Amino acid sequence: MLNISIVLYHPNWEQEVLPLVEELLRVKSLHKLYLLDNSEAREVYPKTVIKHSKLRYMHMPSNLGYGRAHNVALRESAYRRIDLHLVLNSDIRVKAEDIDAMHDWMMVHPQVGQLMPKVLNPDGTQQYLAKRLPTPLDVFGRRFLPAWLMAKRNKRYELRDKDLERPINAPYLSGCFMLLRTQAAVEAGLFDERYFMYPEDIDLTRSIHRNWLTLYYPEWTIVHDHAQASYKNKHMLRIHIQNMCRYFNKWGWLFDRERRLFNANL
Repeated sequence: MLNISIVLYHPNWEQEVLPLVEELLRVKSLHKLYLLDNSEAREVYPKTVIKHSKLRYMHMPSNLGYGRAHNVALRESAYRRIDLHLVLNSDIRVKAEDIDAMHDWMMVHPQVGQLMPKVLNPDGTQQYLAKRLPTPLDVFGRRFLPAWLMAKRNKRYELRDKDLERPINAPYLSGCFMLLRTQAAVEAGLFDERYFMYPEDIDLTRSIHRNWLTLYYPEWTIVHDHAQASYKNKHMLRIHIQNMCRYFNKWGWLFDRERRLFNANL
């Protein structure tokens, strides 16, 4: 069985959330779909539109951030011994039958702790969301240095030097679609709640990667309307920088032995 959780913050219900919810409720392996709303006002939820026994809407007492809100649902998956848990962005488009196929595949591959399919832009081009573990230069250089100066390094960081039509055991998979084996996520400590948002997906994937396969698996594709909020909003940029600093304070800025090992093993 499978639980799915989506964290919301002032979402576009009619154009984004409701079509996704309707599709997810068609997933045959679904046990419970959690909508975790970090918005200030509870009344934004259109209760008259969504009524389903497998849907649970939870309004958070405050904006908990991305990982901490998902942990609410992940802990319920662990408590109820649900095999798999899908952490999903609201800006994802995916077919119910593909989620069922991924669920079935994970159930017969117990060594896999996390899976992410191929991710496409709305125009059909690929998003490079399976990556090596970042160094500070990878993170801050791609944001603040000229693109031509970072081009070669970005290509390697985003695994564009690999055959992306084949599975890759990558130590960093994007948080937009994280199909997690609940046991693996629990062993890794779930999302580190010290991050408000952004690097929690790097942190959790690398923790799972220690003992499980964390696979980019291109047999299935999804579409991601990636907003890149920190490139458009100074407040979000500040949050991004602050939380990336927390990440490097935890794992190491220049000296991160595990980072070197995982990246070399690719």
